[in-house]
Amino acid sequence: MTLPGVQIPVLWQTVGLLSLSNIFMTFAWYGHLKFKGTPLVVVVLASWGIALIEYCFAVPANRYGHAVYSAAQLKTIQEVITLTVFVVFSVLYLKEGVSMTTIAGFVLIAAGAALVFRG
Repeated sequence: MTLPGVQIPVLWQTVGLLSLSNIFMTFAWYGHLKFKGTPLVVVVLASWGIALIEYCFAVPANRYGHAVYSAAQLKTIQEVITLTVFVVFSVLYLKEGVSMTTIAGFVLIAAGAALVFRG
């Protein structure tokens, strides 16, 4: 994936596409929590539509990324992005706080993720 005259490193292609993917998926899974009065069938159908858009970013991210990274490394990148996107979403959209224990747990997950890249 390149723009005319611009070469984007695979890492940034992967991270950018996975970030977009995770933003859409977070809204698909959790965005409806602000609309508890909406019938479940409507929420499910809307979530499927959002998830389809998410796949349009996730599939190319993994295809491009796998040229350089293992599947385990791609999954690790995706999980770290997921946690980051979720914290921002939770605070800004759901107006929920993030506790120190949650942050500590995420830091431990990130430490585990770093181990995947050392092998």
